[in-house]
Amino acid sequence: MIKPIMTARFFLSRPSEPATADDVAVARDLVDTLEAHRATCVGMAANMIGASKRVIAVIDEDGSILAMLNPEIVDKGGPYATEEGCLSLPGAREATRYERIVVTWQDTSLQTHRRTFADRVAQAIQHEVDHCDGVLI
Repeated sequence: MIKPIMTARFFLSRPSEPATADDVAVARDLVDTLEAHRATCVGMAANMIGASKRVIAVIDEDGSILAMLNPEIVDKGGPYATEEGCLSLPGAREATRYERIVVTWQDTSLQTHRRTFADRVAQAIQHEVDHCDGVLI
């Protein structure tokens, strides 16, 4: 189900709770909402749709939407300075990102994955993990 976008800074700045099997529906809603905003957005975190859970969705290299429960960046390399916008917040802000990251996460079947991401997808994941941590960029 497509959900409205949360813009309340007090809510977005709170760290999210770990996701469980009960949050698979949140992941589905997040994918639906990201699909609806695909033209202007490459990733979303669950708090952007009002659910304070560690769930993100990003548009992968092949154009599919990848949902991640409890994503964690376990390695990173190649820092660079960039400027990012956010669907939940007006304007653009400076951020330090990494060209390559290694992420562990659970899929919607609660199977654990580990994968290396680079470039645009890596940047989107980093932005959404910041959302999960309550960091506003």
